[in-house]
Amino acid sequence: MRDGDHGGRPGGVAAPAQYGPNVAAIVIYLYAGQFLSRDRPAKAPAALFGTPVSAGTVAAMAARAAATLMSDGGFTEQVRQKITAAEVAHFDETGLRVAGRLAWVHSASTGRYVLLAVRRKRGREAMDAAGVLPGFGGVAVHDGWAPYDTYTAATHARGNAHLLRDLQAVIDHHQRTAGTDSWCWAEQAADAIRDMKRLVEAALARDGTLTGLDQATMATAKHAFRSAARLGIKATAARATAVDKDHNALARRLLARHHDHLRFTLDARVPFDNNAAEREIRMVKLRQKVSGCLRTLTGARQFTAIRSYLATTAKNGLGLLDALTELTRGRLWLPATA
Repeated sequence: MRDGDHGGRPGGVAAPAQYGPNVAAIVIYLYAGQFLSRDRPAKAPAALFGTPVSAGTVAAMAARAAATLMSDGGFTEQVRQKITAAEVAHFDETGLRVAGRLAWVHSASTGRYVLLAVRRKRGREAMDAAGVLPGFGGVAVHDGWAPYDTYTAATHARGNAHLLRDLQAVIDHHQRTAGTDSWCWAEQAADAIRDMKRLVEAALARDGTLTGLDQATMATAKHAFRSAARLGIKATAARATAVDKDHNALARRLLARHHDHLRFTLDARVPFDNNAAEREIRMVKLRQKVSGCLRTLTGARQFTAIRSYLATTAKNGLGLLDALTELTRGRLWLPATA
C-alpha cells in the first residue's frame, strides 16, 4: 500500500505494515502456549504464511497482550479478586531462572481461575505483592511451607501428596539402615492416611458429602496417624545425625499440624492433595526446560500474565487459540462476563 492510499485498508490496520490478530495469536500461542523462545515463534509465520516476523515483533506482541491483561481493572485484577473471594484456593511456588538469576513464581488457583505472579524474592513479601493471600479468608491448600501459615485469616489445609513422599523417604532410609523386615513409624502414618483417603472417597462417591462417613473407622485411622507421629518423635529423639534431625522435625510437624493434614476428612470441599496448584506450576517448569531462562523480569511478568489467562480460559472451556485471538482482537475473556 502506498503512503496516503487508505482506500483498501482493512479495519483495525493503523500502520503501513501491521500483522493481524490471527498471526499475533499464533505467535503468542507458540511463545506462551508451547513455551518456545522468541526466536522460534518468529520463524513460524514465514514457514506457514510466507510472512516473516522478527524476534522483536514477537516480544512486542507478547508485551501488548500482557499489557491488556494487566491493565487497571482488567483480567489480572478481576481474577485476583475472584480467587481472594473463593471458599477454597490452592497455592504453590517454584523457582524460575530470569536473567541468569533465580526468581520465584507464586501460584494461586481455584477450579475456574489461575493467577501466576513472578517476584525476585520468595516468601511473605512476594505473597503480599501477588495480592491474594492478604485478603483471603477461605481454606488455603498448600504444601505446608511456613510463610503460608502466617496468614491467620485463612483456614489451612496441607496437601498430603507431599506428605506421602516425605514418609516414603523415611521408610526407604529405614529399610536401608535397619532392614526391610524392621518396622518403621512412617509406614503406620502412611497407611493411616491412605485409609482415611479411602474412607473419604467412599463417602463422596455415595452422595458427594461426608454425611455417610464411617466415623468409627475414621477415628481409628486418626488415632493411628497421631500415634505414629509420637512414635517417630521418640524414635528420633536423639537426633544423632542430620537425617534423624529431619525425620524428627517431620514427625513433630505431623503431630503439631495434624488438623491441617486431615482437614479433607472434615470438609468435603477440601481435596486430599494440592495437585491442582502443582499442575499450574508445572507449566512454568516446562517452559524453563524447553527454552531456558527468561531474559528479563519484565518479560517473565508478561509470560506469567499470559499463562494465567490461558490456564483460566482453558478451565472455562475456551481453547488456547480462540482465547488468544479474542485477546489480540481486543475482546478478551473476563471473569465478570463469563
